[in-house]
Amino acid sequence: MALLSMKNINKSFFGKMANNQVCFDLEPGEIHALLGENGAGKTTLMNILYGIYSRDSGDILWKGQEVSFTSPRDAIAFHIGMVHQHFMLVPTLTVSQNITLGLKEKGYPFPDRKALNATITEVSKKYGLQIDVDAYISSLSVGEQQRVEIIKLLYRDAELLILDEPTAMLTPQETEYFFEVLRKLRADGHSVIIITHRIPEVMSITDRVTVLRDGYNVVTAKTSDINEQELSQYMIGRQLHSIQREPIVPDAGREGLVLKDVSLQENGIERLDSLSLQIAPGEIVGVAGVDGNGQKELVEVILGIRKQSRGKIRLDGVDISSMNVLEHKKLGIGYISDDRQQDGLVMDMNLTDNMLLKTHTDHRFIKHGLINSRLVWEDTQKAVEDYAIKTPGLNTPLRNLSGGNQQKLILAREMAGDPKAIVAHQPTRGLDIGATEFVQQQLLQRRANGCCILLISADLEEVLLLSDRIVVIYKGRFMGIFPNSKELNLSHIGLMMAGRTSEVGGESL
Repeated sequence: MALLSMKNINKSFFGKMANNQVCFDLEPGEIHALLGENGAGKTTLMNILYGIYSRDSGDILWKGQEVSFTSPRDAIAFHIGMVHQHFMLVPTLTVSQNITLGLKEKGYPFPDRKALNATITEVSKKYGLQIDVDAYISSLSVGEQQRVEIIKLLYRDAELLILDEPTAMLTPQETEYFFEVLRKLRADGHSVIIITHRIPEVMSITDRVTVLRDGYNVVTAKTSDINEQELSQYMIGRQLHSIQREPIVPDAGREGLVLKDVSLQENGIERLDSLSLQIAPGEIVGVAGVDGNGQKELVEVILGIRKQSRGKIRLDGVDISSMNVLEHKKLGIGYISDDRQQDGLVMDMNLTDNMLLKTHTDHRFIKHGLINSRLVWEDTQKAVEDYAIKTPGLNTPLRNLSGGNQQKLILAREMAGDPKAIVAHQPTRGLDIGATEFVQQQLLQRRANGCCILLISADLEEVLLLSDRIVVIYKGRFMGIFPNSKELNLSHIGLMMAGRTSEVGGESL
C-alpha cells in the first residue's frame, strides 16, 4: 500500500490552473523527486498536501485513509513535515529555540533547556546533522540552517519529509553532505519528496521521479529506467539549445569596467584586499570561489551599496568610486542579485511596480513630472512576453510567482536599455534547465552588444561555459586570472578556490 496518494488534484489561482488533474503517489522508505520547470506546479501540489493551500478538487490518502489538512499543524500531526525553499527560521533565536518553537514541552513555559538540547543533539548525531544547539541562526551558513530545518522535522517525528529545492543555495560540497543525510533517512525508514528542477541530482539520489509540466502530469518512472535526456525532454517539452560563446570583438573606443587596488575594511576586518581587474566591452569575466569569500562585498562595492576603503572604480573612463546606487543605475549598470527576495524585489508589490524600481526616474515613462502608467504597463507587458514570465496578470503580487519567474522579471528589468555593464551574482540560482538556458543566452546577447559582464556563480560549470576569463577569489583576494581555454587546469582552479597557490600561469594581479 502506498504511503501517500494524491488523486486528480486541481488548483487554480486567479483563473489560471496551477495543478490540473495531478496524480502523485509515494511508497514507504523511498526518495521521490517531483521534477519540473519553475511554475510547473510542484510547490503548489506540496503546499496543498501540507495544508498551506486548499485544493479545488481531488483526493488525498495517507496510509489509505482520506485526509484533508487545513494547516501545517494538521500535516505535522500526521507526521508530515516540509522544509521550504526559503527557510522559516527566526534569526535572533538559537538553534535549540527554533527547533522547539511552538511546542509545549515538559515544564512549559519554562522547559528544561538542557534536557531539550540533549535530545536535539542525539537526533542530530544519529543522522549526521552536526550543529551547535546554542548558536544563533543569524550566525549560521545556509547549509547549517538547512540542517536546523531538517532536525526540526525529525524532532517532531516526521515520517515524510518534503524538501523544496533543497540544494538551490548549497555549494557542491554541502550538496554531497546533504545527500548522505538523505541516504541515512531512507535507511532509517523515512520517506522523502524532493521538489527540484536539477536532473543530475534526481539521477544521483532518487528512487523514482514524477515530472510536471504546466500543471499536468507528464510521467512517473523509476529513476533507473530513465536517462537525463529523456527527463529533459519531458520537463521542458523541447530540446535544449547549445550555448555558443563567440570570440570577443574589441571596442577600442571604450575602456570598460576597471577596478584598481579596491579594498574594503569593515570592523577591522579586510573584506576585500587590493583587487584589480579590467573587464573589456563585450567580455564576461567569471568569478570562481566558494561562497562567502568576498563575492558579496565585491558586488556591493561595484554597485555603490558599500563604500570601498581604498582604490578606484571606473566605467568607460568615468570614476564611479563615490557614486551612489541610483547614479550607478543611471550610468547604465545592471544588477542581478543573489537574493532576489531580499535585494531584488518587493514581494508584496505587483510586476509593474517592481519594474518601476529601476525605471521610475527614466524620462521615457515620465510626463509633466508624473509617471505615465500606460507606458509602464506596456513596458511590463512586453517584458512578460519577451522573457516568457508565467503570471496570471501584471497586477499579481510577486510572492505569488515561482522563483524562476521572479528571477526572469529581475533580468527583464536590469537588462533593459542595453546596459554598459552588468553585475550578475548567481543569476541562475534556483532556476530550472529551461530558464537557466534562457538566462545564459541573455547574458551572451548582452556580451555581443558590447556590455561588460562580471559573472559570479557557485556553479563552476556555468563559469566555464560563459566566461572569457576566470578570476579565482579566496578570502577577499584574487588568487589568479586565467583565460578560459582548453588548457585551463581545473585542478589548479580548485586548489586556488581552497586558498592554495598554483604554479599555473595566469595574468599578473
